Amino acid sequence: MVGCELLHGSGLRLMECLTLRVQHVDFGSRTLLVRGGKGAKDRTTMLPAVLVAPLEGHLARVRRIHEQDVAEGFNRVVLPEAIARKYPSAAREWTWQWVFPQERRWVNHATREQGRHHMDPSIPQRAVRTAVQRARLTKRISCHTFRHSFATHLLESGQDIRTIQELLGHSDLRTTMIYTHVLNRGPGGVLSPLDQLTSARPRLHGPA
Repeated sequence: MVGCELLHGSGLRLMECLTLRVQHVDFGSRTLLVRGGKGAKDRTTMLPAVLVAPLEGHLARVRRIHEQDVAEGFNRVVLPEAIARKYPSAAREWTWQWVFPQERRWVNHATREQGRHHMDPSIPQRAVRTAVQRARLTKRISCHTFRHSFATHLLESGQDIRTIQELLGHSDLRTTMIYTHVLNRGPGGVLSPLDQLTSARPRLHGPA
């Protein structure tokens, strides 16, 4: 599922991923705009190059669903209140649609309007839980684990912690610094001087 790959590749929280709109994806600059993240903050994060083609394919399928909804006289998406007042017709525009819409349309029985909410978080959560069980993993893994992996892998590759803070949307650097403790693996994470010598030159075989 491309959504789960975005969690790992872009450092998104689950709801930040599910509430992405089409206009928040910039394939040209390979970035994602996160609107109203934790603390009601906006930020920009990366779109991995390897996910460009899968996400384009996903959006092509979503657009066909959107166009079919419009052809049937439906497809209204919930908009921010200020936008809904200023641009009443925007609810049917492609650019405002969810990247990950729900499978079934909602129905307003009073007005007979129909549309689509974004995907319910229980769906990717259930998919991850099922995958973990099938893989017989013993560690506790959730959708949020992908975000932790994103931060940890960036630190391991030597990325600046201030940059990681911005990508994750942390207000306090101390929150980001927690990930540095993950890299402190104790004796198991330290390479022995003998191993360093052995890896640098062929090992001499002979009597001990």
